[in-house]
Amino acid sequence: MFPDGEGPAADPAGSHFERRIRSFQPRRSRVTASQGDALRRLWSRWGLDIDGSRVLDLDELLGGRPVVLEIGFGMGEATAQMAAADLDTGILAVDVHTPGQGNLLGLAERAGLDNVRVANGDAIILLREMLAPESLDGLRVYFPDPWPKKRHHKRRLIQPEFLTLAASRLKPGAVLHCATDWEPYAEQMLEVLTEHPDFTNTVADGGYAPRPGFRPLTRFEGQGLDKGHVVHDLLFARTGKPSGSTG
Repeated sequence: MFPDGEGPAADPAGSHFERRIRSFQPRRSRVTASQGDALRRLWSRWGLDIDGSRVLDLDELLGGRPVVLEIGFGMGEATAQMAAADLDTGILAVDVHTPGQGNLLGLAERAGLDNVRVANGDAIILLREMLAPESLDGLRVYFPDPWPKKRHHKRRLIQPEFLTLAASRLKPGAVLHCATDWEPYAEQMLEVLTEHPDFTNTVADGGYAPRPGFRPLTRFEGQGLDKGHVVHDLLFARTGKPSGSTG
């Protein structure tokens, strides 16, 4: 635990919202000295807790830049690389892994990146309660938990209900970019995205996309490739008016 204002809260939304099936597992594992130092010094400036209490002013938060939401950034290396390569785009990066939050803040400080903000908590609450309709210029979901056991498939993030919520927060034409090295999950992603009325595949033949140059090879991707996994990228653009309204 960190003192108020000096780091992310253990359960920022508390019991204010319904308990649903979670697509993630909170992980407050061991924080190194450097990660803890970054959290204490930088959280009040570059971090925010997803408490569902307000709608964020993204222009104020990221200096008027177009904003891309990244859900699940691990230790933050790829996020920092993408932020450094595109300083005119703001990245709102969400995760529940405390060491990763501290690591990304430290990376951003060392590289002088003021276009990164780190959010702590449930991305669903962030999307539903704290982001205005059509406020995002992109959404990235790289290597989400595949929940490989059949009885856990309902925990996978990329489901029709999530896509409807995400579409309502994306601007028309904004791209949802997913990547996974788990073949069955890639097939599910392709199926539900192809069938969803609010998204259209940016690939002409309707299949997977080649890895775009702006997405760095991540640590998780390297681990998957070492195991012989095939990595699939999916890039789907939000169509006109979302079919479902959530705000």
